[in-house]
Amino acid sequence: MKNDLQFATLAVHAGEEPCPVTGALDTPIYQATTFAYPNSDEMAAVYGGEKPGYMYTRYGNPTIHALEEKLAALEGGESALATASGMAAISTAILGYVKAGDHVVAARSLYGAAYNFLNRILPRFGASTTFIPSSNTADFEKAIRPNTRLIYFETPSNPVLDIVDLEAMGRLGHARGIPTMVDNTFASPALQQPLRMGVTVSVHSATKYLCGHGDAMAGAIIGSKDYIESLSREIHRDFGGVISPFNAWLVLRGVHTLHLRMPAHCSNAQKIAEFLARHPKVERVNYPGLPQHPGHAVARKQMTAFGAMISFEVKGGYESGKKVMDRVKLFARAASLGDTRSLIVHSASTSHAAVPRDQRIAMGVTDGLVRLSVGVEAGEDLLADLEKALAF
Repeated sequence: MKNDLQFATLAVHAGEEPCPVTGALDTPIYQATTFAYPNSDEMAAVYGGEKPGYMYTRYGNPTIHALEEKLAALEGGESALATASGMAAISTAILGYVKAGDHVVAARSLYGAAYNFLNRILPRFGASTTFIPSSNTADFEKAIRPNTRLIYFETPSNPVLDIVDLEAMGRLGHARGIPTMVDNTFASPALQQPLRMGVTVSVHSATKYLCGHGDAMAGAIIGSKDYIESLSREIHRDFGGVISPFNAWLVLRGVHTLHLRMPAHCSNAQKIAEFLARHPKVERVNYPGLPQHPGHAVARKQMTAFGAMISFEVKGGYESGKKVMDRVKLFARAASLGDTRSLIVHSASTSHAAVPRDQRIAMGVTDGLVRLSVGVEAGEDLLADLEKALAF
C-alpha cells in the first residue's frame, strides 16, 4: 500500500486486503503451524526461497505477515518483524548487530529487562555495554569505541521519561557508521516515527499501545529489508521468539484504532501531569508535556503529542507513594502500560525490581517513584480519583 496515505488510513488498511478466496474483509486468523503443497516441486521452490509462500509458522504465517506489513507502513520502514513479546523484539534486534567482542553504547534510563539484557545477558555472549547517564548526544559519541556496533536508547524512556533527540542520534550513527536503535513503545508510531528522522531500527513492545487492549503479548522490529530478512532467517527462527497467529490478529485489530485512542490518552495525561505538578504533596513530575521538563523542547520537535506515561514522586518517599497506590479506585494496580484502562505501578518493585538498587537510583527510579499509564476514561474522573488518593 502506498505510504503517501495519511496515518489513520494506513492504520486501518495497510497490510490487509479482502481474502481472495472468501472475500472476508477482516484478515483471517491462520491458526496453523504447517502449510501443504500440491506437489514436490512447489514445496522445494518455497523452501528454497525461489517462490513466495508459507511452510511453517515459525518461518512465517499470513496473519503475522499482514501485521508486519502494517507496522512497516506506519513507521515508514522497508520491512518489519513481529515477535512474541517486546523483549523478544529487543533481544533479537540487538543480536542482529552484536556478536562476541563487540561493544554497545546505551542510555542508562531503560526498561528494566532491557537494561538487564545489556548489562547481564549480553556479556555472556562476549559483548559489553557502556551506559550513558544523560540524554545528550555528545555523551553518547564520547563513549564510542572502535568495536562499537550499536547505539541503543528509549525516548521517552521507562519510567523517568527522558527524551533523546532522534535526529541528532540518527546523524551521529550515520556519521560514525554505527546503527542506532530506539525503543518507540512509549510514543507509538502515532506520536513519533524514528526511522523518518534517521534512526536505523525501531523496536516496540506491541503488547502496549499497538495492541491497546491488554489482551495480547507481542513485539515488533522495523528497519531495512535486508536487516529484517537477516533476522528472520537466523536469530528469529533459531531463538524461536515467534508471535502466535491469534496474537498477531489481536494486534492488527488494536492498530485499527491507534489513531483514535492516542489523542484521548494524551489529552488525559496532559491534564493529570499539570494537576500533579501543582499539587503540594508531589515532589516532582516526569512528563515531557510540561514546559519545565528538560526534554520538553526536543519532544515538541519530534512528537505530535507528549504521550500518556507519567511518573511522579510523592513527598514522603516509598510510604507516601504506597498510600497513593492503595487509595486509588479507578487506576488499576497492575503492571504493563498502553491499555485503554488507567494503570498505576511502583517501578522499584516491578519493572526495575531486578536492577540493583544503586543502579536503579542512578537511573532516576527512586524508591517512591509511581508510574501512571493514563487510559481513555473520562479525564475528570481520573483527576478526581488522584485527588482523593493524595488527600492524606
